[in-house]
Amino acid sequence: MEPSQVKRVLEAALLAAREPMSPNDMKKMFDEELSADTLRKLLDELREEWAERPVELIQLASGWRFRTRPEYLPYLERLNPERPPKYSRAVLETLAIIAYRQPVTRGDIEEIRGVAVNTNVVKTLEERGWIDVVGHRETPGRPALFATTKQFLDDLGLRSVSELPPLEQIAQTLELNYENH
Repeated sequence: MEPSQVKRVLEAALLAAREPMSPNDMKKMFDEELSADTLRKLLDELREEWAERPVELIQLASGWRFRTRPEYLPYLERLNPERPPKYSRAVLETLAIIAYRQPVTRGDIEEIRGVAVNTNVVKTLEERGWIDVVGHRETPGRPALFATTKQFLDDLGLRSVSELPPLEQIAQTLELNYENH
């Protein structure tokens, strides 16, 4: 199959996919072996071809996907004016601690926040698919260790936690959001 044809198959699959596609998923579509270098080159070409369009090809933690460019979202939100859920300060602080200090136990979170962690806070983050238990600390009681998930990174449009903004920036944003409410 010609590289241009392979690229069109990739484009069609990415446009049709509901979730990000991993390189392994993409390779499954072809009879002959598709090297990682060739795949990357074709994805970069696709990203370039879509550079001037209202949709962009991006790489996330769990794979590649097309998404609407942020500047068009205000218009699209008018079609479906549902507001995303608002999270309490406790939920956001807990998520930030887990994201920046992972893996952490409930005790670590309580020590940093200075208050007990409500079970519903952890449950909310687990139900959203943003955190998960990744192991247990080898101390008495073997407390669960929490870390963020690929879903968390995907929802924030990130490839890894190293792309999170500096913690000071997050703290300022949280403060601004709470002053405005």
